[in-house]
Amino acid sequence: MMRAKVHWKLTAIFCVLVCILLVIIYSYLKSYFTSYVLVNYQKNLQKEMFLIKDYYESQITVSSSIDDIDTLTDSVGERLGVRVTVVNNKGIVLGDSELSGQMLRDVENHYKRSEIQDAINKGIGKRTRYSATLRKHMLYLAVPISIKYGHDTVKEETQWILRLAVPVTDIIYVERSIRNTIIIAMVGVFLIAVLIGYGMSVYISRPLVEMAAIARNMGEGDFTKKIFVKTNDEIGDLADSLNSMAGKIKSHIDKITYDEARLQAVLSSMSEGVMVSDEKGNIMLMNPSIQKLFLVDQPCEGKRPIEIIRNPAIQDIVDNVLRRKSRLTEEIFIHLPEEMVLQINGVPIMRNAHCEGAILVFHNITELKKLENVRKDFVANVSHELRTPIASIKGYAETLLDGALEDKNNAREFVEIIDDDSNRLAKLIDDLLELSSIESDKMKLNLYPLDFAFLVKKVSAILKNQIREKELNLKLKIPDNLPKLLADEVKLSQVILNLLDNAIKYTPRGAVITVSTIVQERFLRIDIADTGIGIPEQDLPRIFERFYRADKAHSRELAGTGLGLSIVKHIVQIHGGEICATSEIGKGTIFSFTIPKA
Repeated sequence: MMRAKVHWKLTAIFCVLVCILLVIIYSYLKSYFTSYVLVNYQKNLQKEMFLIKDYYESQITVSSSIDDIDTLTDSVGERLGVRVTVVNNKGIVLGDSELSGQMLRDVENHYKRSEIQDAINKGIGKRTRYSATLRKHMLYLAVPISIKYGHDTVKEETQWILRLAVPVTDIIYVERSIRNTIIIAMVGVFLIAVLIGYGMSVYISRPLVEMAAIARNMGEGDFTKKIFVKTNDEIGDLADSLNSMAGKIKSHIDKITYDEARLQAVLSSMSEGVMVSDEKGNIMLMNPSIQKLFLVDQPCEGKRPIEIIRNPAIQDIVDNVLRRKSRLTEEIFIHLPEEMVLQINGVPIMRNAHCEGAILVFHNITELKKLENVRKDFVANVSHELRTPIASIKGYAETLLDGALEDKNNAREFVEIIDDDSNRLAKLIDDLLELSSIESDKMKLNLYPLDFAFLVKKVSAILKNQIREKELNLKLKIPDNLPKLLADEVKLSQVILNLLDNAIKYTPRGAVITVSTIVQERFLRIDIADTGIGIPEQDLPRIFERFYRADKAHSRELAGTGLGLSIVKHIVQIHGGEICATSEIGKGTIFSFTIPKA
């Protein structure tokens, strides 16, 4: 749709005002000149009537014949260009300039005509009406005339009526001429006014057009252009206000842009997820952390949380915060895209006691929950592991104090049991301290190149008695040109010792234990395989946890603390390597770990 420009609107308004003014002037002039013409016409006609009246009074008497009167009437009417009628006191038409002969004799009685009655009663009669005889609208003017009985008679015996009539069309013609003259003058004035108005509107609107163009540039972000208007009026004030406003808007936009960039940087750098909703619960903002947390890869603005995250609990939290207008903290468990525990803090956005939305902050506390569960399990396991040897030591000690000390045969056995449990307790405490040292990053490694073949032979020498007792076959598949390792000799020896010790404990008599190596790009992979009882598949993911035992009864029988594999895992990891296990029930287990090459 085409828009009307300002100067056209101003021109149109000016034209409307001029038209209204011209219509008022036209109406006034038309009424004035019409009345003026009519009044003057009537005055002139009235003057003529009184002249004719005197003429008739001097020319006719009561005894004058109708033919003489009609002839005189025709002569007067022809000379004056008006219709002249003479009516006696009984209403009989004696003469008419428009009628003659039989038509004059057949004309109806005029006594009751309104102008005749006014002339009789008031001395003069004026009427405008339709003439049935002439079939046109006529203006009638009637006056009484005194008719004498004879030339020698002084006394006026009777009064007749003299009536003049002119067609209204004559007056209308004069009025029309006056009206046409006024209209032509008005049209000329209107055209001149339109040209003047258009010029004035263009002059007035030119600064407004310039300001509109610069305002559009401001709307598009260009605040460099200024408005230059030299007029000292409201338009000049408007231009100054727009220039001032442009500077302030630019300053505010720069500040908002800076604040938005700073806020965006803060939200993007936050590890916590942030979601902002409006007062209706529709999403206004989601930072990258929450999008990554819930794998959101679609536009989310304007949608409800349930449509994006597909979790009713989160939608309920948003609704509750908006409804209660108060802070809310809840923990929820989600399964997709992965199992997580989230702590959600929701607060309303309040402005003038009106809730305009809500902010939800998502904290992923999955690891904290896992650590809390590990801590609980650790405390429970440590308590359990410590309670067994302590209870044993305390029981046998009390038995000895109660008199068994005097029994030489049993006393030595009890003391040996107390010594074994004390050693077991000390070993557990040593393992706990070492594990604590590793996990707290207090362990310092003395790294230098090591010959793995020499290290394995050194460790296997420590275990040769256990190997001999179970008649095991230890095979070392280590090539002569094996590259050296960059490791801490003591800690790596502890890893090999723990893994070989476990292999010996869980491998049946006469079986085979194999130590082999595979050279990788940056690491040396070491495999320690046994042909023992194996580890159930469901236990494999947890065998490196503290105090976890796949075969609890057999492990306790072998006096294990349940910390060995956990210590091994941490030592391998602080060297920069990885460890894993594969197993098959009844066929054995393979522990594989990597150590960086020197």
